[in-house]
Amino acid sequence: MTTKRAIAAFLLCAIPATTGVISGQEQTGAASTDQGTASANQQSPASMDQPVIMTDRPAITDASTVVPSGYFVAENGFAETGSHGQNSFDFTETLVRFGLTSTTELRLEAPDYFQNISMGKGLGTGWGDLNWGMKQQLFATSGGFDASLIVMLSFPTGADAISSHGYDPQFLLPWSHPLSKNWTAAGMFSLLWPTEDGRRNLTGQASFLIDRQITGPWDAFVEYGGEYPQRGGPEHIVHAGTSYKITRNQQLDFHIGFGLSSAAPDHFVGFGYSFQFDALHRQKAR
Repeated sequence: MTTKRAIAAFLLCAIPATTGVISGQEQTGAASTDQGTASANQQSPASMDQPVIMTDRPAITDASTVVPSGYFVAENGFAETGSHGQNSFDFTETLVRFGLTSTTELRLEAPDYFQNISMGKGLGTGWGDLNWGMKQQLFATSGGFDASLIVMLSFPTGADAISSHGYDPQFLLPWSHPLSKNWTAAGMFSLLWPTEDGRRNLTGQASFLIDRQITGPWDAFVEYGGEYPQRGGPEHIVHAGTSYKITRNQQLDFHIGFGLSSAAPDHFVGFGYSFQFDALHRQKAR
């Protein structure tokens, strides 16, 4: 996965509110907060027993909490990226998360399809790599500070022009802390070992965002994302986004970002749809 695409996808995650990662040619996710979501539209008494959907998209900063035990969350999106005179689309940005226990989730990032819409050489066209991993809740304090550890490994399943051709590990540490009833600070520190030209390129990433809960189901965020490779120039991005929970189980999002350094993509913009369901169809006792 190329660093510039990763950043582009990363930037796509943000305009008014949520969290995800900057790397390679991947959607990065979404800095979702846990505030105000209980009032996502009027619900029946039975539906009120269900947890409100919490996604990693559309922010670079991933959610600091895990999917509830027994639930599936499917996050999907589309993005357009402009970088140094080249333009491309990528979709479906699918991330599937399953709550294995109350503190552990399994994660599968399906291969994205990248389409170069510019003339000449540059960004490749084809399917990206597959990613498997897990997230472990580390902290969930009464004071509201949450933190998790995400471990991912990519598999070289993609097209020749897109794949890194290596098995690339990633370690991500998202966190969040409420500042007040409607404001939340969040961020993420990451280490990646992408394969570039047959060699590992140790890369550090950092993000920081401020999220505002506008109404119960609607929030927005502004975010900074940085990528610092061992080889190559640093990439700095400003990203903003928003998400709206249509119901307790469905979410729409939109985000846009701009590069602040010469190595970063010029811009990216994207939107997404996510949903969740109880895979075990458990009934709450009354």
